[in-house]
Amino acid sequence: MSPTPQIRTAASEAALQKAATLIEALPWLEEFHGKTVVIKYGGHAMVDDDLRLAFARDVAFLRYAGLRPVVVHGGGPQINAHLDRLGLKSTFKAGLRVTTPETMDVVRMVLVGQVGPDVVGLLNQHGAFGVGMSGEDARLFTAQRKAAVVDGEQIDIGLVGEIVDVDSGAVRSLLDDGRIPVISSIARGEDGEVYNVNADTAAGALAAALQASKLVVLTDVEGLYSDWPADGSGDPSEVIDQITADDLEKLLPDLSAGMVPKMEACLRAVRGGVPQAHVLDGRVPHALLLEIFTDEGIGTMVVPA
Repeated sequence: MSPTPQIRTAASEAALQKAATLIEALPWLEEFHGKTVVIKYGGHAMVDDDLRLAFARDVAFLRYAGLRPVVVHGGGPQINAHLDRLGLKSTFKAGLRVTTPETMDVVRMVLVGQVGPDVVGLLNQHGAFGVGMSGEDARLFTAQRKAAVVDGEQIDIGLVGEIVDVDSGAVRSLLDDGRIPVISSIARGEDGEVYNVNADTAAGALAAALQASKLVVLTDVEGLYSDWPADGSGDPSEVIDQITADDLEKLLPDLSAGMVPKMEACLRAVRGGVPQAHVLDGRVPHALLLEIFTDEGIGTMVVPA
């Protein structure tokens, strides 16, 4: 007697697809179990409610899956909104915010007092994991004043800092305690000033200091395009799936101002010993999990030369 054929319903097909996805994730779970992943969180994913919740769930999933996630956040939209309410003008040079003392007060207040606690609260809906820090805490980041370069000339952009030292001891202690550090990208200088540090830059520097297994930068584009704009048409060309540090360095002078800090962060990370850095579209729900736990991955991956 021949076996009775199985009839697959839509529900069973969906269940099988879920099982296949879990099986596909197995080798990546094995590879990254116990490893540190630094995630730069910013852009549209910070202001869309559905994406905010999806991001928090993704990071909690990483923690439950045995990874050691660290979140470094920006807060550009929130800072802009607060500056507008106060009637303070905000300008950018070479992709960096010109930061006056008045602007710095707002940056510090918004990042440390609003955005950081908001991210911690979202994470802690899934367990007592998130702990907020600023780059000032435990002298995590030390910075010095940074100038912007526009058309080959250095331009003063105020209290904007370049990270010159990272003391990652406090972050390592939190990770060892099973926590998820949530870090605001400001830093104090040896001169006593408090500096606004680009969150991409901070994430790259911290990933290198922690010798993380991966840096992930969430942004508002699909990745690094091979030609932007493509053929002068204004439309992007294909996303570069993978690029070496040497090839990326050659491209930096021709990148858009907003993309430069992100790709410089990836370059600093991989040159500092991080095996791979990724730029992902944070507008895609669960982009973080798609990159880490699927065979294809998404976005652009930067690897050492």
